[in-house]
Amino acid sequence: MANKQEVKQYLAHWFQLGKKVVVGHSDQSFLPSTVLNGDRYSQDFEDCWEQIISLEKCDCYLEGTHETIAQLLTPAWEMLACGRCDMPVPVRTMGMPALFCPCNSLPTWPNTELPAPRNPVNSQQQLTEICDACSESKALPA
Repeated sequence: MANKQEVKQYLAHWFQLGKKVVVGHSDQSFLPSTVLNGDRYSQDFEDCWEQIISLEKCDCYLEGTHETIAQLLTPAWEMLACGRCDMPVPVRTMGMPALFCPCNSLPTWPNTELPAPRNPVNSQQQLTEICDACSESKALPA
């Protein structure tokens, strides 16, 4: 089952590639101008996420897909990596899979020459973990 955090990460990754969340059959859509702010999501993204969640009864879906955000938050779906581009995609836990990955409509993706979309990273924590790993390897007998 995809939880809220996994769906949030899914949207954050696709927002970084310019995909929008469309609201039903209206002209309304969401695409934050920034997604990441250092080691956390940007306020623009957080506000967008809250608006999308508040519209749970509406048919909000990622541009180029057919599954609504409300559907993705049910036990019928989980997030896995796309076999083509390694981006997160929804997959049914039972029944037929989604028709295709949103990367299907991005002719220049995957592009290994560009940085891939990612989750926020706490640089200080990452450096501490690297230092700890180095210290542990020095402590091991040869």
